Amino acid sequence: MEKNKNSSAGRGKFFAAGLLTGILVCLVAAVLVLRAVEPELLPHVSSSLSQESAQVFERSAIDEDTILKLQSLEEGIERYYYKAEEVTPEQLQTGLYRGIMKSLDDPYTEYYTKDEMELLDQQLTGIYYGIGAYISLDTMTNYPKISGVIRDTPAQAAGLMADDIIYEVDGVNTKDMSLDEVVSRVKGEEGTTVTLTLVREGENDYLHIDIKRAKINSPTVSVEMMEDGIGYLDLEAFDTVTTQQFIDGLHELEEGGMEGMILDLRANPGGDVQVVTAIADYFLPEGLVFYMEDRDGARTEYTCDGEKQIGIPLVVLVDGNSASAAEILSGGIQDAGVGTLVGEQTYGKGVVQTILTLKDESAIKITIADYYTRNGSNINEIGITPDELVPFDREAYLEDGTDNQLERAKEILLEKMDDAN
Repeated sequence: MEKNKNSSAGRGKFFAAGLLTGILVCLVAAVLVLRAVEPELLPHVSSSLSQESAQVFERSAIDEDTILKLQSLEEGIERYYYKAEEVTPEQLQTGLYRGIMKSLDDPYTEYYTKDEMELLDQQLTGIYYGIGAYISLDTMTNYPKISGVIRDTPAQAAGLMADDIIYEVDGVNTKDMSLDEVVSRVKGEEGTTVTLTLVREGENDYLHIDIKRAKINSPTVSVEMMEDGIGYLDLEAFDTVTTQQFIDGLHELEEGGMEGMILDLRANPGGDVQVVTAIADYFLPEGLVFYMEDRDGARTEYTCDGEKQIGIPLVVLVDGNSASAAEILSGGIQDAGVGTLVGEQTYGKGVVQTILTLKDESAIKITIADYYTRNGSNINEIGITPDELVPFDREAYLEDGTDNQLERAKEILLEKMDDAN
């Protein structure tokens, strides 16, 4: 959100997310989309499941009757489906795999084909292929929505806005689709076009927008020195590339004479566990960053030593699209009392996923644990309440570019800087 009409840093991100979570995904490619992962909190590990050593579980759904029923379904498709000649065995197999994961009724658990996993690996480099937008699930309508737009991408050029409901992709209704299903329809080869049918607040009819897909090099950090020694750092995601981008941006602000910081986590969908832990080390005193507990109660702690803590007045901007790793960082800052949170209630994604690779290089992303903030709060489906609730004034921004949340953050930060002096 770029938030100040005179701020190049503010305008871009605001347009991306402040207008109008979660699995938050980036439509720039299947990767960030797949990662959710997006918003997504993915431990940077990959386990392996061997098909050769598969166990037979006592409660297995796969038995002789199941196999016979599947064969009957396949036969019914072959005999009666009006486009049976277009259906491939691979398509049916993928549908089976996706279906069994979807049956868990967990929005973060998904099956990925080999090609989708290759795109996920590409995502870690910070290079994506798609339109350049994050999406999440709108829980009120059960339709996907735009939760953020990356600067200088086809999505921004086409005028996409945060909270646009994606009603159709290329004429296909998206209601009740998984996010991955939506993403698979939006993604595509560079230079091809996708048509999104959107529902936008304030519009009387559907918007039909054609967007040409492109290769997108996505910076996840942008900075700006504002007046009065205020450093502004916009952190858009926690990708592998983000750590060094954050360090470089922080050094730039420090060299510019930063005396206080506004950390903007609005529309940040989360990302990698190791990345958010590394960045938290610059904000938190020694101790926990967060911890997670698996189904057996085993606890895994992520800590920082506090040696890199910048120790300057801090205000953090959050909104309803701040999710997962963004909530870990903002929650840790709030719990430690080292910064003031301003904005709106965060998304509320308090569970952790990991990637398990299969023998054929396909994979599943599966929820493995709950996570808890520094002081032991589980924010899943609840979110984090800012220290000062400031609803975003969409009309003011559309009228003259004023970002009321950013302006309030500046006021609070100046007060904190005065007190520090």
